[in-house]
Amino acid sequence: MSDLQKKQVAELTELEARAELKDLAKELSKQDELYHVKDRPEISDAAYDALVKRHTEIEKLFPHLKRKDSHSNRVGAKVGATPFSKVIHDTPMLSLENAFSEQDLKDFLTRSKKKLGLSDQDSLEIMAEPKIDGLSCSLTYQDGYLIQAATRGDGTTGEDITDNVKTIKDIPHNLSGDYPKILYVRGEIYLGKDDFLKLNEQREKENKQLFANPRNAAAGSVRQLNSSVTAKRPLKFFAYSVVSEIDNITTQYDMLQQLELWGLKVCKASQICRSIKDVLAYYSQINHDRPLLPYDIDGVVYKINNLENQKKMGFVARAPRWALAHKFPAEQAQTILKQITIQVGRTGVLTPVANLEPVNIGGVIVARATLHNADEIQRKDIRVGDRVIVQRAGDVIPQVVKVIVEKDHPRTLPYQFPTQCPVCDSHAIREQDEAAYRCTGGFNCAAQAIEKLKHFVSRKAFDIDGLGGKSIEFFWDKNLIKTPVDIFTLEERDKESATRIQNFPGWGKLSAKNLFAAIHEKRKISLDRFIYSLGIRHVGQVTAKEMAGYYQTFQAWMEGVLAAKAAKDSEPYQVLNSLEGIGEIVADAVIEFFKEPNNEILIKNLGTYLDIQPSGKKKNDNLLLAGKIIIFTGTLQSISRDQAKEQAENLGAKVTGSVSGKTDFVVVGKDPGSKATKAEKLGVKILTEQEWFALITQA
Repeated sequence: MSDLQKKQVAELTELEARAELKDLAKELSKQDELYHVKDRPEISDAAYDALVKRHTEIEKLFPHLKRKDSHSNRVGAKVGATPFSKVIHDTPMLSLENAFSEQDLKDFLTRSKKKLGLSDQDSLEIMAEPKIDGLSCSLTYQDGYLIQAATRGDGTTGEDITDNVKTIKDIPHNLSGDYPKILYVRGEIYLGKDDFLKLNEQREKENKQLFANPRNAAAGSVRQLNSSVTAKRPLKFFAYSVVSEIDNITTQYDMLQQLELWGLKVCKASQICRSIKDVLAYYSQINHDRPLLPYDIDGVVYKINNLENQKKMGFVARAPRWALAHKFPAEQAQTILKQITIQVGRTGVLTPVANLEPVNIGGVIVARATLHNADEIQRKDIRVGDRVIVQRAGDVIPQVVKVIVEKDHPRTLPYQFPTQCPVCDSHAIREQDEAAYRCTGGFNCAAQAIEKLKHFVSRKAFDIDGLGGKSIEFFWDKNLIKTPVDIFTLEERDKESATRIQNFPGWGKLSAKNLFAAIHEKRKISLDRFIYSLGIRHVGQVTAKEMAGYYQTFQAWMEGVLAAKAAKDSEPYQVLNSLEGIGEIVADAVIEFFKEPNNEILIKNLGTYLDIQPSGKKKNDNLLLAGKIIIFTGTLQSISRDQAKEQAENLGAKVTGSVSGKTDFVVVGKDPGSKATKAEKLGVKILTEQEWFALITQA
């Protein structure tokens, strides 16, 4: 895209507009020839439409600059040197104006009603038809016999492809029924999706270049010099209009019915619409059904149904006023993959990203696309420098669909997925049965540190009053909290700082004092909550309790895990692996966390600032509530539900969220809701908050 094209049209000077119209005329002429004559488009339909739209907007703003070779004066491309004979169309094969938005469609209907002398309240029948993504073709029947078939060409002159078209089974050589002496039929030659896939599979076996899409395959097939080659291609045809006047035919709908009676195929997915609501509903439905259709479509064509009204509407230079093409957002385009970079997410997942030569897909310039994971890159054999097909649908992140292997284009070596994090240089691991690589840097990795810190201070971890997610982000941006240790040195550093926290917007002496007090209060923490706060992968509250219950003290836990890190066949590893609810996956996650030196240093440093309390009793069958299943519902008055849950689990109970026949107790607070009702129906014992405390005080 040139510097001029980066500017909004309204910002162009007359001199700039003149220069850009010249460039656009040259570029559009080139693309028209590649698409209509050579069947080798270089850019996507969406990119082409964007060029046309910009060209139209510039001409509208500077009408006196319109050139003789303006794209708005022509359809398709001139037929140059070609082995096919030229055909002068009896009636020009015009293009259609494009709609890219709902407003464009509304404007079309408003203009049409005004031109026909109708009020806004009057109904105007519109025939909505799928816009088949194929090759436009004109058929001439004389006395019921097919005598000529031609391509669109430049709209006035096309190519004679009669011999090839006669091999298409959907196109009758002889018409049936009562037909006029001369009949000019317009329609679309296309290749079905399944047939396209089979054709490419066959070409792949024969080591021939694959067709990029069904439209290219259809166009290439009908322009074969040897009609026997065309005959082997399963081409199809839909007739969509008649240029000749036909007795007793007054609507587009009737015309399609008559074409069928004569033996021609028409698209059955067409529909009459009587309001803007109907039209938009049809567009939405056909777009939804698009993947299920046996043929490719790239939009919807709207035509005023009444043929007499079509005559009244007339034509502009290159298109009828009575019809409009409403394009779908483009889903795919071809471009070059320039580089593969690794993006590290907030959970530490390493995601490969394709950096692309920018391409217009559905009106959006796409320069990056996800490659998902290492397996996806290997499966599709994606390499730097490849020509690739990129897909974008709706709000889905653009993705690389496939590689187009070009024989004359040497490929680079297969991509090697990194085993170190590009952000913090920590080692990245891939767990068993998982596609993703993950950085083990944790708090040391800038890409995931904020989320790790938020987890560290969360309600079920350190639960520091006044230091929630937004405060963590605030202090991170101010470079005051980058690691958990920074939280516990915050007050000391604040005293020595020229910029005091109390002077920040939204803060004051009291709020700063309260924050420091809350942090100081939480220096004392149980071992299980401390382990949980570290955010070790697969280590949740229950797992943290299991480890704390076995190792009892912070020192014993550190020594046990560091000893387990030495070797998988060591006794310390087997002990860790054998704990209830842990197993090899969790044990390996803990070991990998400690294999990163920065994590080990961080935990040891935290130990110097914290009072990590030994665990309570080891979990065993002698606990008061061992094996009991308990549910808390409603609002408890004396303690929080999390605290009540912790009490229950420390006494051996399992706290769940849904009532069943296996539930032993349901503890109800204020406004208990449906869980209490279900418990009554199932005969589950219900305890009030007071009864619950009476029960656990027996411990």
